[in-house]
Amino acid sequence: MDIVQIVGLGFVVTLLSLIIKRERPEIALQLSLALAAIIFLLVLTKIGTVLNLFRDLAEKANISQMYLNTILKIIGIAYIAEFGAQVCKDAGEGAVASKIELAGKVMVMVMAIPIIVLVLDTVIRLIP
Repeated sequence: MDIVQIVGLGFVVTLLSLIIKRERPEIALQLSLALAAIIFLLVLTKIGTVLNLFRDLAEKANISQMYLNTILKIIGIAYIAEFGAQVCKDAGEGAVASKIELAGKVMVMVMAIPIIVLVLDTVIRLIP
């Protein structure tokens, strides 16, 4: 049911934005940014449940919390970078959006180094 509310709110803000944009484009942009923040906060509350599930599964599988935390950080970076880039694109700042996407990709690569090292170390041990 939450997605219906989010989509409904999105439709309302879109219609208001289209009406306001002709007279006051800066207010339309602020309205869009406010909606983005509200949706982000609504979705953020749902993420806690998923994180607890991942932690329980990792504990049952005897996976180190360090690796689980790294993977969760990578996922978080990807989502936040995409969200920020989309907000910038909505504001007409495609160049800024592409820089945010690039920064997100670099951050993901840096965060993934411990996992890549672990995988390579495991492969080296398996090769006689």
